[in-house]
Amino acid sequence: MTTRRTGLREQKKQATREALREAALRLALERGPDNVRVDDIAEAAGVSPRTYNNYFSSREQAIVAAVTTERETRVGAAVADQPADVRLADAVIDAIVDQYTAQGDPGRDVLLLITTRPALHDAFVHTATAIEHPLADAIGERLGDADPHTARVLAASVTAAVRVALEQWLQPTPANSGLVVPSGALPQLLRATLAPLAPAFDAAQKRSHRPHK
Repeated sequence: MTTRRTGLREQKKQATREALREAALRLALERGPDNVRVDDIAEAAGVSPRTYNNYFSSREQAIVAAVTTERETRVGAAVADQPADVRLADAVIDAIVDQYTAQGDPGRDVLLLITTRPALHDAFVHTATAIEHPLADAIGERLGDADPHTARVLAASVTAAVRVALEQWLQPTPANSGLVVPSGALPQLLRATLAPLAPAFDAAQKRSHRPHK
C-alpha cells in the first residue's frame, strides 16, 4: 500500500510539473515572456504560486523546461542502457546527441523566444548542468571504479562541451533579419565539442578493465 501511495504521489508531481511547463511556454508564446508572471503560470496550471515555487525558481526555468522535458534523466538512462561492450565514449556521445535531438529541433517561435531574450537564452544553455549528476552516476556504474572523482570529472566535462555546442548553435542572429537560424546542425556541433573528450573516456575505461569493441 505504501509503495502504491508513493507511486501515485510521484505521478501527481510529474503531472503538475508538466502542466506548469506547458502553461509557461504557451503563455510566453501568446503574450511574450516579459508579460507573463509566475502567478499567471500557476493559475493556468491550476495550482498555487507556492506550489509553482516547489518546482521552478523562475518563469524562464519553467518556459525552458517545456523544451528540455526531463532531459537529464533520459541522458543518464540512455548511457546506462547501452550494452556493456560498447565503448564508453560512444555510449555517452550517442546518448547526448540522441536525447538532445530526440524530439526534433524547437519550433521557429520557440527559437525566437530563446534567441531574442537573454534570460531565456541563458536558462536554456544552463539546462546542460542538470545532466551532470545523472550522467556521473551512469558513467560510474559502467566504469565500476572505486574512485568517484573520475565519473564526476568526466560528466562535468561533458556538461561543459554541451554548453559550448548550445552557445554556438544559438548564436544571435543578425539584427532586423526577422529570421531565427541556428548556427549549424546541433547533432554535428555536439559531436564536434564532445570528440576531444573521447581519449579521457578511453583512458578511464582502460583503467577499469572493462572490455569494449
